Amino acid sequence: MSGCYQELKVWKKSMELTVVVYRTTQKFPDREIYSLTNQMRRAAVSIPSNIAEGKGKSSDRELTVFLCHARGSLYELETQTLIARDLGYLETQVAKNLENMVAETGKMLNGLINSLRENPALRSSRNANAN
Repeated sequence: MSGCYQELKVWKKSMELTVVVYRTTQKFPDREIYSLTNQMRRAAVSIPSNIAEGKGKSSDRELTVFLCHARGSLYELETQTLIARDLGYLETQVAKNLENMVAETGKMLNGLINSLRENPALRSSRNANAN
């Protein structure tokens, strides 16, 4: 079953990022397979997965929660990329490419989160819950 989440540009970008992470981490030392390699892959997979799960929920408010989870996984991946770079597991250009993809995905996620938060229906339900 294909959902409308597959039409989201941020989902497509996060899928590209995930594939790049998998391909890049194949070159990591074997001793990292159960640590940094696994952590980076799990964080990367979590990004499009949370976007898809959120899109399957019944409200924009729930979608926003899952987009924030995706953003958290993205920040986790960004940190792990910096660690891999500092350990010398990533060539400078490969690290830069990953960092750029993470930044672009982050901008897209933030834009979507902000647009959902600016939705008047969400604002009114937030105000109702605050009272």
